Amino acid sequence: MATLPAYTTPAQKIWHYGLRVLCGFIFFFLVAPIVAIIPLSFSAGDFFTYTEGMLTFQPDAYSLKHYEDALTNPEWTTAIWNSFRIAIPATIIAVTLGTLAAIGLSQRHVPGRRAIMAILISPMIVPLIISALGMFFFYAPLGNFMQDTLRLPQDLVEFIKIVLAHAVLGIPFVIITVTATLVGFDQSLTRAAASMGAGPLRTFFKVQMPLILPGVISGALFAFITSFDEVVVITIIGSQKVQTLPWQMFVGLREQISLTILAVATMMVGFSIILLTTIELLRRRNERLRGLTPS
Repeated sequence: MATLPAYTTPAQKIWHYGLRVLCGFIFFFLVAPIVAIIPLSFSAGDFFTYTEGMLTFQPDAYSLKHYEDALTNPEWTTAIWNSFRIAIPATIIAVTLGTLAAIGLSQRHVPGRRAIMAILISPMIVPLIISALGMFFFYAPLGNFMQDTLRLPQDLVEFIKIVLAHAVLGIPFVIITVTATLVGFDQSLTRAAASMGAGPLRTFFKVQMPLILPGVISGALFAFITSFDEVVVITIIGSQKVQTLPWQMFVGLREQISLTILAVATMMVGFSIILLTTIELLRRRNERLRGLTPS
């Protein structure tokens, strides 16, 4: 841990350590509710309360039955499968469109690029319920067109609508991360590749893409987390046949309170920690590639 310089004044020391204490309290305030549910998910009981056996650390007071229920109950396994089945294509669409948009907006000759950027990232600024209602009115006619004109099955239409809606929510994260990566990108590399006869696609995949790949992957992980954890849009434009994991948790809290919800929540927290750790490692790798930190 870095020590303060010898010439630091008492006021600066108070500010330094006081800020650390304040950040610690904020961190505790944010993490404590999450940490509280993790031991409860291992309870051998069936109620949202710590039993006397749990408080005294008796082995028979703890059980994995709620995790077993989450991984074997068809209601939960179907919801988990639906979440992955929706999040993966939504992430692919978001990464493709978001990366292309970020590269286009990084060109200084694009007119009105700040206004375009503001419009593209608006889904993460506008309240989610407003975005969900707008998506409902937009995708309802589209769904009718796919069913009545294209004769697509209703289940497929519902799936397409949800994937497109989640892709819209994920695109802003991809644009922001890729744009941040492009800030330090040397445009002379693409001009050099073009001067040696490389076409736009070859230049992109051989020169530009390897350098911005950490930002693209970070944006993809953010888009995946956004889709996997989303519940408002799926509630408004989804149906009973396409239930994701957050929706199943919401319905479970409303209709039947079960500690399986806490087991699923604990698994989602662990999954999110893994993804966020991956994002942080990619961020550090990106800084090393750009020369911002020593290798």
